[in-house]
Amino acid sequence: MQHLFIWVEIPAGNMERAKTFYEQIFKIEMPNMQMGDSHYAFFPVQEQLNGGALVQGPNHKPAVDGVTVYLDGSPDLATILSRVNEAGGKVIMEKTYNGNAGYVGMFIDSEGNRIGLQHL
Repeated sequence: MQHLFIWVEIPAGNMERAKTFYEQIFKIEMPNMQMGDSHYAFFPVQEQLNGGALVQGPNHKPAVDGVTVYLDGSPDLATILSRVNEAGGKVIMEKTYNGNAGYVGMFIDSEGNRIGLQHL
């Protein structure tokens, strides 16, 4: 397998709220697009086969106890975590050293999804 993950979709109950949350904590701009019944806001990435989006649609429901996605916490995930509460989320694990996995942290986003951050 050349790439274990090619695409990830993070469910959003309210796209504008979710988009604002992620743009605020990562200091990014996320382009929008409607595809069928779903609305997408894309994370800006450089590698085509390593991307993802927020998705609001009938088959996408936020959940705190589903699969955990870890997003890139570079260059310092503590900075990203410091913006979470003000943006409408909740930090549930501060920056923690995890041996060979580097640093990790975790938060609940504005939509109720559990999201991890990692930086090697």
